[in-house]
Amino acid sequence: MIQIRMVKKEDLRALVDLENRCFSKEEAATADAFEKRIETIPDSFFIAEVDGVIVGLINGPVIENVYITDDLFTDIKVNPTSGGHQSVLGLAVLPDYQNRGIAGMLLKRLEKEARGKHRETITLTCKQNYIEFYERHGFSNQGVSGSEHGGAIWFNMIKDLS
Repeated sequence: MIQIRMVKKEDLRALVDLENRCFSKEEAATADAFEKRIETIPDSFFIAEVDGVIVGLINGPVIENVYITDDLFTDIKVNPTSGGHQSVLGLAVLPDYQNRGIAGMLLKRLEKEARGKHRETITLTCKQNYIEFYERHGFSNQGVSGSEHGGAIWFNMIKDLS
């Protein structure tokens, strides 16, 4: 059974391992970045577990601007109690657990929290091969992002919550 829950400090090691299995070295969040996110934005950092094993994650701070900027990968602030734009800095599911709806469940959980706190949008960047996935989940493609994170080409994806 798949359980979605809020992150805990003791998840750190498993999260770093998961991140490194799902992203290139240049794109993956570091242990320091995850530690800061766990401490600063636990209310927008969720974990998917199957039989006690962490198999997926979603996280990101609430930001003032509608689009993600690269500085967010290293510099985040505590989420405001309401308003703003819920960003997604990372959505990852272990390869052996992909195509089971886990990423969609993580997105739904983050959206539920965002709607409850009156966020304006959910905003993220993704590579071209994931555009269709996000469009199926209600996001619209806003074109190529200014992000240079990991040296990749990213697309701005927005889901309006208003």
